[in-house]
Amino acid sequence: MKNTTQIGLKKTIAMVFGATGVFTALYFITGTLLPQLPTILIFCILGGLFLMPVEWFLILRQSKKDYGKYSLKAALIEQEKQPVLHILFFALLLFGIAGIFTATIQPLENMLLLTFREKLLSFLPAGFDWNNIEFIKNFPKNILLAAFVVYFIFNVFAGPITEEFFFRGYLTAYNNKYGKWTPVIITIIFSLYHFWLPFHNIFRIFVFLPMAYISYRKKNIYYCMVSHILCNLFSTISFITAVANEI
Repeated sequence: MKNTTQIGLKKTIAMVFGATGVFTALYFITGTLLPQLPTILIFCILGGLFLMPVEWFLILRQSKKDYGKYSLKAALIEQEKQPVLHILFFALLLFGIAGIFTATIQPLENMLLLTFREKLLSFLPAGFDWNNIEFIKNFPKNILLAAFVVYFIFNVFAGPITEEFFFRGYLTAYNNKYGKWTPVIITIIFSLYHFWLPFHNIFRIFVFLPMAYISYRKKNIYYCMVSHILCNLFSTISFITAVANEI
């Protein structure tokens, strides 16, 4: 990628962590005040109403500033078209690599952070632990069904698409002065921005760095986007199935 207007690492960190900090605070406050709703449903609604619009706004604003009109151009700088089958092949390959990390890195990180996780969750209502299937299954079936539908749409499509345009598109292009280190830096920022789920940062870095690097080298964010969707599809179906089997 050739040099374009650079927003700077400090500004990037301020934008990302500022937005996710406010979002996470809203999520914890709302989830505490509305115990009659699953927190995963509250998370998706607030993500759709606040976090995603902020990320799209930042892309649109940068496009307006640099190109004179609101568009997605700031997230698509020097992107090159690639064959669909080529994208699908690499996406499936990256999904397989993510599966290996799920079976190796994730259990190790879970073990290392077990004490930290238990202490942090002890300060929060039980609903904030999405692994607590016994608790989640006690919500009324109609509410759980709504949560499943909203979570599927948000986590499989809306979330990954937004994040890839924002992180692998916009933020990568506007921090490209770091060269080959750019996808590494953006991947670390992307992982740490998950304030609401701080237990899998190492795992996320291992999973998304190969995706980000291939997208960067191939100049096409859809490698990472399709891989991201596949990973979230697997985790979402696994979660829904686990809850549904307990009802």
